[in-house]
Amino acid sequence: MRFVMRSKIHRATVTDADVDYVGSISIDSDLMKAAGIEEWEKVHVLDVTNGSRLETYAIEAPAGSGKICINGAAAHLVHPGDLVILLTFEGIPSDEIQSYSPTIVHVNARNEVVDIGQALEAVEYVEC
Repeated sequence: MRFVMRSKIHRATVTDADVDYVGSISIDSDLMKAAGIEEWEKVHVLDVTNGSRLETYAIEAPAGSGKICINGAAAHLVHPGDLVILLTFEGIPSDEIQSYSPTIVHVNARNEVVDIGQALEAVEYVEC
């Protein structure tokens, strides 16, 4: 069994942060549907703006709202206006890894879906 990225919402903009909420990340339900994220599912949050990384669970925000709201203690790490990458993972048999391809959801500045891809075709590798 190998754990691989199942879905990615790439460079969404955080719209709200509520330290007093019980916890989680609220995600526009249209984005959740596009990425195949279920409510209560574990989500990894990577803050492109400040480098913070955390795990939490997803809850639905209203469809079409564009909401990405960081709730609870994580609101100390991620702030409105930050760009984030939201990831989910799954375990697959090792012999399926060669044919596996995750779902990549690209959004605009209003967190509207602009593209849904099934492969990392556009990755440009930079030699370090």
